Amino acid sequence: MKKVLLFSLSASLFLVSCGSSKSVSTTTNTTQSSATAVSSSKSTYWQQSVDYKMEIDMDVNNYQYQGKQKLVYTNNSPDVLDKVFYHLYFNAFQPGSDMDARLQSIVDPDGRMVSEVNGEKQSRISTLKPNEIGYINVTSLKQNGSAVKHITAGTVLEVTLNKAIQPGESVIFDMVFDAQVPVQIRRSGRNNAEGVALSMTQWYPKLSEYDFEGWHAYPYIGREFHGVWGDFDLKLTIDKDYVVGGTGYLQPNPVVKGDKKTLHFKAPNVHDFTWAADPNYIHDTMQVPNGPMLNFFYKKDLPAENLENWKNLQSKTVEMMQYFSEHIGKYPYDQYSVIQGGDGGMEYAMCTLITGKRKFGSLVGVTAHELAHTWFQFLLATNEAKHEWMDEGFTSYISDHAMDFINKKNTDNPASSAYRGYNYLAKSGKEKPQSTHADRYETNMAYSITAYNKGSVFLTQLGYVIGEDNLKKTLKQYFTDWSFKHPTPNDFIRVAEKVSGLELEWYLTDWTTTTNTIDYGVKTIEGNTVTLERIGEMPMPIDIEVTYTDGTTESVYIPLQMMRGEKPTTATVMADWSWAHPTYSFKAKKAVKSVEIDAKNIMADINRENNKK
Repeated sequence: MKKVLLFSLSASLFLVSCGSSKSVSTTTNTTQSSATAVSSSKSTYWQQSVDYKMEIDMDVNNYQYQGKQKLVYTNNSPDVLDKVFYHLYFNAFQPGSDMDARLQSIVDPDGRMVSEVNGEKQSRISTLKPNEIGYINVTSLKQNGSAVKHITAGTVLEVTLNKAIQPGESVIFDMVFDAQVPVQIRRSGRNNAEGVALSMTQWYPKLSEYDFEGWHAYPYIGREFHGVWGDFDLKLTIDKDYVVGGTGYLQPNPVVKGDKKTLHFKAPNVHDFTWAADPNYIHDTMQVPNGPMLNFFYKKDLPAENLENWKNLQSKTVEMMQYFSEHIGKYPYDQYSVIQGGDGGMEYAMCTLITGKRKFGSLVGVTAHELAHTWFQFLLATNEAKHEWMDEGFTSYISDHAMDFINKKNTDNPASSAYRGYNYLAKSGKEKPQSTHADRYETNMAYSITAYNKGSVFLTQLGYVIGEDNLKKTLKQYFTDWSFKHPTPNDFIRVAEKVSGLELEWYLTDWTTTTNTIDYGVKTIEGNTVTLERIGEMPMPIDIEVTYTDGTTESVYIPLQMMRGEKPTTATVMADWSWAHPTYSFKAKKAVKSVEIDAKNIMADINRENNKK
């Protein structure tokens, strides 16, 4: 571990090696190979590309900044585009915004975003003063040198092009904008509850994604993001006493003029750029063997216990990085930063912002979850607004397994708490299908359990369906096939089908597009004849433990007919069960004393009381 002295230039933010040409070229090679994979693929997959160059001048006294942005946007789609859209996320933090309105209408608003007034919850956005709001004002926009018509509609900039962008064509957009950092309310902002000066997430005009489904120019109401892959080049001018951490690699030789410095960052092949800054950050580093340099930014005025926790976190983060790289795919960049900031924990490109005043277990847990998002959302860049369960659920699954391994717990099911959460939701009457848009849930409770818990159960239970070894192979193959792209639920399940050789459309359909539940029971035992019943609407293959009257036991496996095959198993394989038949009988070898369905509790059966007779 090496501690970097906090000179006014933050000494080499991500170490000298992270600012070297080698670091950039390493990731550039990844970019090129990824792009080649996309273009040479025999499939019809395509994705857009955008390269950002930005110059930002930040005034840390009034939290306003001036920006210049040049985009090179390449239309890799087969479509002619006569419009483009930008996200202006900071505009959400204004009284009367969509985010403000949703806070006032949802029955269980996020506690970080409301305050108590006369015993009632009130949106914190609704009371922001003009010097506290967030905004991004676009003052000039040109397409290939000519001004284009644009209007701001809440958090979206609608741009009508002078000339349509043809398939395969690249165009240049030049923009001038000014902006104000809002008081910290959700993810982004200034002066968060722990005193971090600047948490700069979703802070720039960000081009909306266009894919095979069309534009994804969603208003920013409260959920998460979707972005276009490309390269970022940022020159940030800021007070020279501020220490800055975030996405990308700091280039050598920052420029100091008077009380300000200009830092130059490059971030190849990412779909977002985040930074945080504070004059009182400590900056520690730790090298992952055969992996990236880890950077830790946290405030020096934290209580002694928290400072010690941040020191102890560093070796744990090395272990996490190694675990995820081994079990999903190798981390492809040369640095990763864990930064005190924001309002909880949130993943970004090459970094995370987390709150720092935590017990050690909490600090490690939130870092594990956010670091795991580097794979499940960042590298495997799903649309978080439409498929929130893929990033949150897969992340919850792998981070729970990582913590179980690192802490040497060796529990039978590291995702057991996710099962409890899902079971509660399934019986609550408030569940909606996982295919629900993230902004359309009636309650935050239903959203959270559906995304995190039910999403985690999806993966764990898939191991029950196809076999645990096949699940491990599926995760690695998914990374190989879809990293640096935008996979959908169908893309993932197709990988699982190819790995396992089984038909799995039924599993994806029932689990994610319906609220059908699993409930199987033991109906009768008569001598050596066992009759089972399907009570829930969702079909499943069945694992059974049979205990005979002579005290011996046998494992029995009943395949689901629509799977068109069986998982690898040492159990006795019975005839297929066709889903439409509500009962199924089989003859055991001897007189049966008792039968238990799913003795390992991996199937998400909502009523386990009838699983044993």
